[in-house]
Amino acid sequence: MQNIRESTLEGLDTAARKGKHGGRPPVITDDMLHTVLRRRAGGESVEQIQPDLIIPTGERKGHSPSVASIYRALAEHAKREAYPEAVEQAHTDFAALQAGEVPGPRAEPTTVR
Repeated sequence: MQNIRESTLEGLDTAARKGKHGGRPPVITDDMLHTVLRRRAGGESVEQIQPDLIIPTGERKGHSPSVASIYRALAEHAKREAYPEAVEQAHTDFAALQAGEVPGPRAEPTTVR
């Protein structure tokens, strides 16, 4: 069992060094998210927008994403917008790990009362 785990981790590490990452392609692209945000700001519902969106790649290429996928993408976007410093810190930490560095401790967040 341990050998399988080690082999898997070695394979993932080799793939990452080659710039290949596993996982599915995103169902909601940045362009699609931009369209949803723009049209929602114009007063349209997700249900009205959904049939006009087309998945560009993957197994469901040419189909419309589900309403649930659109709502998940909107929630993810809202989270990124609410905590941009956390997203930036995660990118910085990931880059440091890729370079072989260990990120240091983070400063305590200050709260304004």
